[in-house]
Amino acid sequence: MTDREQALIRLIRSNPFMSQQEMAEKLDMSRPALANLISGLVKQRKIIGRAYILPEENSIVCIGGANIDRKFHIRGPVQFGTSNPVSSMQSIGGVARNIAENLGRLNNRVSLITTAGKDTDWQAIATASEAFINLKEVELLQDFSTGSYSAVMDESGELILATANMDVYEELKPIILMKHDVLLSTAPCIIVDLNCPKETVEYVQQFAIARNVPLVIVPVSSPKMDRLPDNLHGVTWFICNTDEAETLLHKQIQTAADYLKALPEIMQLGAENVIITAGANGVYVASKNLKPTHFNAKAVEEIKDVTGSGDAFVSAVIHGWIANMPIDQAVEAGLMNAKRTLESPFTVRPELTEDLLKKELED
Repeated sequence: MTDREQALIRLIRSNPFMSQQEMAEKLDMSRPALANLISGLVKQRKIIGRAYILPEENSIVCIGGANIDRKFHIRGPVQFGTSNPVSSMQSIGGVARNIAENLGRLNNRVSLITTAGKDTDWQAIATASEAFINLKEVELLQDFSTGSYSAVMDESGELILATANMDVYEELKPIILMKHDVLLSTAPCIIVDLNCPKETVEYVQQFAIARNVPLVIVPVSSPKMDRLPDNLHGVTWFICNTDEAETLLHKQIQTAADYLKALPEIMQLGAENVIITAGANGVYVASKNLKPTHFNAKAVEEIKDVTGSGDAFVSAVIHGWIANMPIDQAVEAGLMNAKRTLESPFTVRPELTEDLLKKELED
C-alpha cells in the first residue's frame, strides 16, 4: 500500500464512523481524491463496506443484574427463630435491569447486557422487559440459573433480610462485552452496576475513557464495593448510598457536614459528578459545576415497598442529564421518581412515562 493508503487505514481503525469529509480534512486532500482512494482499497479488499449506525445502536447501555425478585411481607411483629405468616409476590428486578426499564418508560432507547440462565425465570424477565428494553445482547447460559433476589420486609415495608443467588453474573466477563463494540461505542452513556466482576467494571472504565463515552457506576451493596476500579477516572456519574460511600472512604458518614466533606473526597478519586443518597434525609450532590449541596427527599404519603426506589432515582437523574437538564433539576426528577416508586408496590412503577414525570414535577 502507498503511504496515503496506510494513513487512511490507520484513520479508519481509530474511528470507523468518521465521515469522508472529516477524513479528507485530516489527510489534507480533497473529498473526491479521498473517494478514489477508498474505492481503490475496496477493490483490493483492504476495506469491506463502511460503518453505519443503526437506530438501536445509539442507545443507553445498561450492564449488570437482571433478576427475579421474590418479596415476602411479614404480617404482624417480626419473630426471629420461628416461622412468620407472610404475603408474597414475585416481580422482575436487578439494578441494571430496573434502571433500564425506568429509562425505557421515560422514552429513552435502552439496551441491556447481562448473563442469565435458559430457564423460566429468564422468560419471565424477558416478557416483562422487552417492551422497554432491547434484550438482543443478553447472553443466555445453559449451565446457570437466572439471578434471583428474595427480600423479607416488615409491615411498614422496611427490609429485614435479603438473599441473593447471583453466580451467573460471574460469567459477565469482558469477552462478552467485546462482542458489542459498536453498541458501546455509540451509546449516549454506559451504566454499569457492581453485580459485574471487577475485571468487567475495569474493562468498561477503560473502554469509556478510550472511546470518550460517558460512564455511570452504580454500586449494588457495600460488600460488592471491592468490585470498583482502583480509581474513578472516566466516571461521569458515581451514585451510591451512605453505606457504600462509607465503605469506599473507610469512615463513618453521619452528619450533614460528613456528607458534604465526603463528596469532594470521592470526586478526588476521579468522578465528575457524585451523589450520595441518604434515604429519608435526601441526597447530597457535587460536581464540577455544583458545590456540595443537600437536597431534601420528597415527602412520601405511605411507603408500600422500598425495593427499586434507588434505581428509580438513578434513572430519572440520568434521564434528566441526557435531556440537558441542569443538575439540580435532574436531581429533583430523581427524587420525585424515587418518591412515587416508594408509594408503589412495584419495583418499577408501571404508570411511569416521560410526560407523567414532567407533570409530577410541575405539580
